[in-house]
Amino acid sequence: MKAYLNIVLHAHLPYVRHPEHERFFEENWLFEAITECYLPLLKMLDRLQADSVDCRFSLSLSPTLITLLKDPLLQQRYLQYMDHLLTLVDKEISRTRSIGQDDLQALALYYRDCFSTIRHAYLHDYAGDLLAAFKKHHLSGRLQLMTTAATHAFLPLLKPCPAAVHSQIQVGISVFEQQFGFKPKGFWLPECGYFPGLEKQLKSFGIDYFFLDSHGLLEANQQPHYGVYAPLDCGNGVFAFGRDAQSSEMVWSSRSGYPGNPDYREFHRDIGYELTLEELSPMILEEQGRGYTGIKYFKVTGDTEQKSWYQPERAIEQARQDAQDFVRGLQQRLADLQEGMDQPPVFMAPYDAELFGHWWFEGPIWLEQVLRLTAQGENDVQNSDCRQYLTLYSNHQQSQPAASSWGEEGYSSYWLNESNAWIYPLLHKASDDLHQLIQDLAHVRLTPLQTRALNQAMRSVLLSQASDWPFILKSGAGKEYAEKRIEDYLARFNYLYDAIRKNRINERYLVALEIMDEIFPDIDYRDYKKTADNNIGMKSQS
Repeated sequence: MKAYLNIVLHAHLPYVRHPEHERFFEENWLFEAITECYLPLLKMLDRLQADSVDCRFSLSLSPTLITLLKDPLLQQRYLQYMDHLLTLVDKEISRTRSIGQDDLQALALYYRDCFSTIRHAYLHDYAGDLLAAFKKHHLSGRLQLMTTAATHAFLPLLKPCPAAVHSQIQVGISVFEQQFGFKPKGFWLPECGYFPGLEKQLKSFGIDYFFLDSHGLLEANQQPHYGVYAPLDCGNGVFAFGRDAQSSEMVWSSRSGYPGNPDYREFHRDIGYELTLEELSPMILEEQGRGYTGIKYFKVTGDTEQKSWYQPERAIEQARQDAQDFVRGLQQRLADLQEGMDQPPVFMAPYDAELFGHWWFEGPIWLEQVLRLTAQGENDVQNSDCRQYLTLYSNHQQSQPAASSWGEEGYSSYWLNESNAWIYPLLHKASDDLHQLIQDLAHVRLTPLQTRALNQAMRSVLLSQASDWPFILKSGAGKEYAEKRIEDYLARFNYLYDAIRKNRINERYLVALEIMDEIFPDIDYRDYKKTADNNIGMKSQS
């Protein structure tokens, strides 16, 4: 018997675009992810294609990330970011030479080579269009592209607002289709957040499968015969794949998993927090405060404050060894599963894409080696994707998965607690107000200005619903930014709501909002009304 390894990466960032400022700190989240994650993943795919490696894995691209990656302003700002980074690394080469630190100077030279290669790839290999590069690999069959909700809303906590849930799914799929020219077959539920009945929404948009944490399958209303090692048919032809906890632990955990190996690069020891602001300019400006630069000189070393110098070649070799260990572990587990299964098991391994390269610097090397070791052929563990697995095997158990998420404690507690509970009455009220406004205007012939204002009001509501904001409020890092995002989006909606009600729309102010929140250009407020009417039965008293 063979087994299938289904690796799914989920790439997402909130809508961090601020044209009203010349430079904005949170836009660096995007630039860091491009540099350390998205471009390394593309270069990995290029190498696999060049070597004719027959592999499969999946990538979910969120609609907000799709919008950010193709935005001309942010593309220009990314190149400026890289220029500042290269200036900084040149200063580091001079500084480390002056203090006689040969190990540090070698690392500074290493980073200059890395950053120069990344900038060249972005500008010349991909012409700034990373989405086209991902689509190319999708068409080759190595990469299965999919998407998620419009602004990555945590859907279980929007259940009281049926129009909001449906619109998050609808707009997300629409953005993806407009960008790539086809509808996705897979859908990443934000934070793997699921409630029973959600599969009906997915079915209406042609979605074939989605992903849950382990207990979402294991606690289904009929216990699954094969545990998490086979998908469940939710009863309507939409399949739920459950996360394999052991595969996740090996990669996620910084203590018991691979990223904690002493030879890997230490994420937290960045020169952005160790040098003077003068030494860090122009990369970091005093008014913006300190932040990560991507220049890190230390390895994990161990559970100690005394860190040793990072050695890239040694870390690369360790990543390859860990990939071999991972595959050997899957092979052993396959042997243990032989007696209890009459069809090949699937090991579902979903991860945040940004883990690979950003949080775990050597992650892309590990991933590439795993894909090479499990390439399709005679291997007993082969990489695959969900669509291929469902094509090969059609005899699946039907059952209703349980409400669940992959967050802390497995349900909604990370997104609903004392730090962020205050936002939900506001989000639900805005959603209901928008729905009622659209209903009241259903038989009114609107002017183009009113139509634009309603579309912009819908954008503001969707942006306020992003799961990132309650997540940040709970984690505490960037709390002020998250609070301001929620307050700004709701204030914009409330202004537009009032202006539309009174028919006193200030076009100049509306244009300013359209420029600041330049997302979902083809949004149609009438879809919000239709979805609410079609799904009013989902209304909950919770």
